[in-house]
Amino acid sequence: MGARDDEVATSITSELLQRPRVARQAMRNNYVRFTINRAQFDNSEQAREQIRERMPAVRKIEHTMEYLDLVGSAHQYVAALGRLVPRLRDQEFSYDERETIRRSIAKVRGAADWLEAALETSTFNVVEQLAQLLKGE
Repeated sequence: MGARDDEVATSITSELLQRPRVARQAMRNNYVRFTINRAQFDNSEQAREQIRERMPAVRKIEHTMEYLDLVGSAHQYVAALGRLVPRLRDQEFSYDERETIRRSIAKVRGAADWLEAALETSTFNVVEQLAQLLKGE
């Protein structure tokens, strides 16, 4: 497809998606919905990058927010276990329940190991690896 074809396709798609019934029907298709969501994410990321380039202080603020979010997430997890584990006394779990909990623990352990390795190597762009880890692959 050439640039002109893309322009025509964009124009037609935009016109069609302005029709509520067409938009609803299109959004029922998983692939279409995924593609639109991905485009929204890419557009937002591009806008954020432009802001970061114009105002370097924004990146420092984002760093602080991400750091606090990461530390806060770890604290919330530990606090949740601190509340839940004592309440488990005298509870019996089925084999399937225990296995489900073990798989979840393995995911948490794997995610923590992944984060630790990322911190040590300063390699934070391996999103696919974490996604596979969280899926249990």
